[in-house]
Amino acid sequence: MSASSNSETLNRETPNNGATDWHGQNEAYLLAAIAWLRLKLLQQIDRVRANATPPTERRRFQKAPPTPSSTVSEPTLKEAAEKRAAAAKTDPPSALAQLTQLFDLSDFEQNVLLLCAAVELDTQICELCAQAQGDPNRPYPTFALALSLFDHPTWDALSAEQSLRYWQLIQVTRISTQPLSTSPLQIDEHIVDYLKGVRVLDSRLSPFLVPLSLPTQPIELPPSQVDVVSAIATHLQNPASTTIQLIGADSVSKQVVIQQVASSFGLYLYRLPIELLPTHVESLETLIRLWQRESRLMPVLLYLDAHHTNDAKYLGPESALHRFLLKNVSLCFLSLQDIHHPLEATSLAIDISKPTPEEQQILWEQLIGEVSPQSPAILAEQFSLNTASIQRIASRLPQKQPTHPEQPEKHLEKHLEKQLWQDCLASTRPQLDRLAQRLTPVATWDNIVLPPEETDLLKQISQQIKQRNIVYQNWGFRQQMNRGLGISVLFAGESGTGKTMAAEVIANDLQLNLYRIDLSAVVSKYIGETEKNLRRLFDAAEDGGAILFFDEADALFGKRSEVKDAHDRHANIEINYLLQRIEAYSGLAILATNLKQSIDNAFLRRLRFVVTFPFPNPKERQTIWQRAFPSATPVAPLDYKRLARFNLTGGNIHNIALNAAFLAAQAKSDITMSLVLAAARSEFRKLERPINEADFQALS
Repeated sequence: MSASSNSETLNRETPNNGATDWHGQNEAYLLAAIAWLRLKLLQQIDRVRANATPPTERRRFQKAPPTPSSTVSEPTLKEAAEKRAAAAKTDPPSALAQLTQLFDLSDFEQNVLLLCAAVELDTQICELCAQAQGDPNRPYPTFALALSLFDHPTWDALSAEQSLRYWQLIQVTRISTQPLSTSPLQIDEHIVDYLKGVRVLDSRLSPFLVPLSLPTQPIELPPSQVDVVSAIATHLQNPASTTIQLIGADSVSKQVVIQQVASSFGLYLYRLPIELLPTHVESLETLIRLWQRESRLMPVLLYLDAHHTNDAKYLGPESALHRFLLKNVSLCFLSLQDIHHPLEATSLAIDISKPTPEEQQILWEQLIGEVSPQSPAILAEQFSLNTASIQRIASRLPQKQPTHPEQPEKHLEKHLEKQLWQDCLASTRPQLDRLAQRLTPVATWDNIVLPPEETDLLKQISQQIKQRNIVYQNWGFRQQMNRGLGISVLFAGESGTGKTMAAEVIANDLQLNLYRIDLSAVVSKYIGETEKNLRRLFDAAEDGGAILFFDEADALFGKRSEVKDAHDRHANIEINYLLQRIEAYSGLAILATNLKQSIDNAFLRRLRFVVTFPFPNPKERQTIWQRAFPSATPVAPLDYKRLARFNLTGGNIHNIALNAAFLAAQAKSDITMSLVLAAARSEFRKLERPINEADFQALS
């Protein structure tokens, strides 16, 4: 982040005067204060000269450059002090006066700070400091010089626990064995900028912080989030804790809500990912102190982002985050998916969720109702999106244009609805793509061959997803249910009987993303990690109502066992979590297994459909053979009735058809019966089935 961009962000006009007027008044005050300081230094130089009796001292000062004045009268000094006091009467106060108030500086400490700042603002001050200390090798301010210059000096101002050094307004440079009182003092560069009226973020904080600014298109929050903004704003007026935990699964909603809160108080929000917190204690302490100082100097709030991590290294009691929150005394927000228990007693937890389905529908109606009247209800029921995502998707939709005879209005609306649907799918894909394998469904109802009863069950599943809005929203079932709004289905049957194809058919019919869950990426040997992985998976799938396909589900949804050791207890906890999470999932979850008897009975109770995929009978196998070859494939007349006598599943038949096609391509011929039988013989060998050679001989 560049200094110029910070300046544009943080330079605000003062309440009563324009920014230009205040900067002019602040500069006038600095000039008056430095003029007064110059006279104080000249007065001290006179004292030093009067006490410098050795000839060497007199010769030293005779060689020094001429000073503006050799004698300073008390009236002159008093007049300069009055001019400084008059210049200080600005509204808002000068930057030095603001610093004095913010850090509770005494008059002496304020003058020490002015002395250090004057070195950076007036090139003559260094030489005057050397002369005032009677040593040309000391062209810098020291505490000893300040003690001799200013009224009401206090020794405790030198303490590292007092404001000047604690808040790093000034630094002391210790040189070998030189005493603290005569060591060089230097003002912090950021404080010099502040005194000059330049409001920029401290450059040492820039590597850690990212500004969170409101989007170019203003977001009107839904009522549920407006209530959260009001609750947080009420707390900020009289904060009882310095940490506010923001709990919820949607990071964007939390950021938008907190941006509204910060904007209502005229504050700027900065985001700090907790992974960037220094682990070295000294570096962390410096960061904490610099941020606390910055929160006094600037109208800023800190947004600690721990939303995407559950690692104990970053959240545990020994973590840098925990130390930061314990030491930090300025208000900050902490974004988490779950409450951070070590801080429960010292922080406030507030839940922030996406807009409710009803609020999402209203927002869709406001943004696209005229362009596509049927879409709002459908989109709100199928997708769970935050306000920013809905606005972004709606902004890409072209406005409804007058229709032409060649393009009827219904055709145009259908095109817009398809575009909206695809945009919603695309916006919900990135999170899931990192957690599961996306399948591209190509199979349709024409491709799958099952008995009529099983086919009807599959169509019922698809229709229930399509009609959810009518049943849940229009007919009021949502008000009576807080769980079970989704559909959980079990596909049971031998390998190759069509379970994966059935999932593809449903996904194709519903035009939804289909994700196969990779158990190796979900199941972890570490306690609690499997549940965290599953939670991320289900939360990401909720946004787009994606279809989750758990292949070999018995490995994850197996029966609970008697607890004999910690391993059994942990395994049962995983299954208990799955029971709760799959029931709460609002989309379609398909469990596929070859071993139905291995599925825990509690899962079976929560399933809305159980579809059994039987081994195909000869008539079904003949139909599968007839559909096995695409229309573009050159196929010679085949004896499908004879092929159907082979006791094979649909998956085996597909393998044989594919292998026969490659044999035909190699022979540069059509797919003949002999090639199909040769491929079938290879499949039987793979399956270790007994082979009767007569069955695989082509009839002449």
